[in-house]
Amino acid sequence: MSIFKYIDLDVLSATPKYQQLAQSIMNAIADGSIKQNDLLPSINELSYEFEISRDTAEKAYKHLKRMGVLGSVPGKGYFVKTVELQSPLKIFLLFNKLSTHKKIIYDAFVKTLGPTALIDFYIYNNDFNLFKKLLSGIEKPYTHFVIIPHFLEGGSGVSEIINALPKDKLILLDKLVPGVSGEVSAVYENFEEDIYRSLEQALSRLGQYETLKIIVPEYSYFPEEITKGFRRFCQQYAFNGEVVHYIQKEVIAPKEVYICLMEDDLVTLVDKIMAAQLVIGRDVGVISYNETPLKRLILQGITTFSTDFAAMGEEAARLILSGEKQQVAVPFHLRLRPSL
Repeated sequence: MSIFKYIDLDVLSATPKYQQLAQSIMNAIADGSIKQNDLLPSINELSYEFEISRDTAEKAYKHLKRMGVLGSVPGKGYFVKTVELQSPLKIFLLFNKLSTHKKIIYDAFVKTLGPTALIDFYIYNNDFNLFKKLLSGIEKPYTHFVIIPHFLEGGSGVSEIINALPKDKLILLDKLVPGVSGEVSAVYENFEEDIYRSLEQALSRLGQYETLKIIVPEYSYFPEEITKGFRRFCQQYAFNGEVVHYIQKEVIAPKEVYICLMEDDLVTLVDKIMAAQLVIGRDVGVISYNETPLKRLILQGITTFSTDFAAMGEEAARLILSGEKQQVAVPFHLRLRPSL
């Protein structure tokens, strides 16, 4: 069918295929390629042509029907009910990785924008070359670019790549990027200040320990501002402060507090503490970055530092909907539990 040529499913995109399918149909309606009352391919035809499940095809049609774009007639199928579409938001959304916390950001972002926003979602796995390729090869017209810039290595030219994007359409997410010029909106973490203030809030419990250690894997994307805030706190309040790159080689001793940035390192740390027959929260303190439901439960509760990831997604969507140009620092919370 001729309508097939207007449907584009991008294998590199992390956007669910049903959403890509729905967006393609809306784009074709918006540019006049598909007309009012045009009959659309059947679910079976879509499934066969694009090698997707019937459930995916049906979900796309039902999504558009809920929006009032499509109608259906038993025995005939789905047709274009209206071409009077609200000017849709078309968003290029780029994340460094997909994790539990990134999913919270994504879900809050999508929910706050509402069902009419068209989102092309990509993940570059902290790979600077893939990041560059995705942003340099943009062909579709977008109303907004929402980008999380974190890299395992490289990234020295990131500001040049971002500066090539239209600033009135750009929102930086999670962190600010030095060298990005002009008036740029951002919803970001203030990494240095966040960890410093959170450690201050925990002073009453930290007082029983002598040494604070932060576990920062040498090959990671964590901003150096985290370490700067940690060192500043240790200097200000006279704690011995150490940065540990390899927890596997660490000898665990009493009167120490460990701050874990990575989930895998947290598991290794707990194993080593138990193997040393030390008690967490009495002999050794443990603080973990990023709140999860499991951390409320295991070991009677693990103390966490955590960004409000839902607020990050909601605030980014609010900036798009309002058209405001702002740089907003998201809340950062300390949750004290028996591990400290």
